[in-house]
Amino acid sequence: MQNETVTAYLGLGSNLGDRQANLDRALAFLGQRLRVERVSSIYDSEPVGNIEQPRFLNLVCQVNTNLSPSSLLALAKGIENKLGRWGGSSDTPRTMDIDILLYGDQVIETPELVIPHPRMDKRAFVLVPLSEIAPKVVHPVSGKTAKELLKAVKEVQGVFKWEGG
Repeated sequence: MQNETVTAYLGLGSNLGDRQANLDRALAFLGQRLRVERVSSIYDSEPVGNIEQPRFLNLVCQVNTNLSPSSLLALAKGIENKLGRWGGSSDTPRTMDIDILLYGDQVIETPELVIPHPRMDKRAFVLVPLSEIAPKVVHPVSGKTAKELLKAVKEVQGVFKWEGG
């Protein structure tokens, strides 16, 4: 634990089981350990990479935490496991995926963790909800805001606001 509170942004996604319930449960678990400040709308999106799998529901949340980046990662992985995710590559279907997108303005590169998330600036399913709740948050490597990064992403047609169902 560290004393200083940091604002972090987490990307959540689910494409197995009751996707919306999985997101709701993950947010509830996060709220037990972190202060969840803002939560985007839920977006229905096409899978990236391995397209032979179900569509995802995605959202981004803003949290305040005293957890270190590695402790936040451990919390995220623990929640994924509680919700039924098992090992496997990032291109496989899953009940829950929680990625640390940004952790303050820190740049971290370890074998276990890379912040900012290495592909977030190219993924509409991350940038659309991030721009909704924090359009002016700055990517610490590129220096661009979430809104500027979203404008640079060409493929946004596969991301739709989820109306439930």
